[in-house]
Amino acid sequence: MVKAKSERGKRSKMTMARKNAIAGYLFIAPFIIGFLAFLARPLAQSFRMVFSYVNLTGTGFSMEWTGFDNLRRALLVDAEFTRNVAEALIQMAIMVPAICVFSLFIATLLNRKFPGRGFVRAVFFLPVILASGVLVNIATNNSLLHMVADQIQEQNAMRANITGMLEELLITTTGAAVVGDFMGILFMIINQIYDIAMASGIQILIFLAGLQTISPSIYEAASIEGATGWENFWKITFPMISPMILVVIIYSVIDFLVRTDSVVMEEVHVQIMRVMSYGFGSAMAWFYFLVIAIILGIVGLITSRLVFYYD
Repeated sequence: MVKAKSERGKRSKMTMARKNAIAGYLFIAPFIIGFLAFLARPLAQSFRMVFSYVNLTGTGFSMEWTGFDNLRRALLVDAEFTRNVAEALIQMAIMVPAICVFSLFIATLLNRKFPGRGFVRAVFFLPVILASGVLVNIATNNSLLHMVADQIQEQNAMRANITGMLEELLITTTGAAVVGDFMGILFMIINQIYDIAMASGIQILIFLAGLQTISPSIYEAASIEGATGWENFWKITFPMISPMILVVIIYSVIDFLVRTDSVVMEEVHVQIMRVMSYGFGSAMAWFYFLVIAIILGIVGLITSRLVFYYD
């Protein structure tokens, strides 16, 4: 009798798992259909262009096999591409941790109850709307905004900002040894706090969704045991939202490296859309894609070991 019940329980669990799998496939079905219908063929053509010389004709284009000439030109001949990729990776290694820490801090504050919480949440999500394609083009082509930005840059030049004054004060009072690489990175992050806030909208929402899944009874039990707020964060909050940290890191890496104002993306765009060098531009794009894929694999492998999953 007990055995029959256990078998029925297993069958029901398998049925539920199968239902969840079907629901997952149905959820991603529109993307799969759209990818196969509109992106699969151009993607295959662009990969073939990496190893070809593209001749434009009146009715389309033809490809002549050249082997690894385009990749060799991008990596060994072009002096700007590899340097731009290296600079993008260095900036990513600095900005992505700053974005993750900032978004987690803001999400923790927004998870608390206070008057006007909905309005404040909307304000922090506003940069996501402002970063849409149309508004970015308007801001890029707006001469008035450029004049204001140039004026502010002139006024803040030659260490006229707070961090510059603080750095100069540390150098004069304690010596240059105190202001090392770490402090320089810290000052750079503080100077770019506006860019960090503009890039943290989605990450804040992800962390906020993770924080709201934590049961308040866990914090109540911890407070009864005498746990402090600092202990609650590191022993309860941080482990419970660790899966969201993995998602935020991967999203932030992709968002930072493929943003429209990236120097590498601009160089690829110039080669393909302006110079009409499809083979050379495709080689740049696919190499950059490979670099991003390797970075995501390393980040996922390292971060997944620190993720805590709970039922």
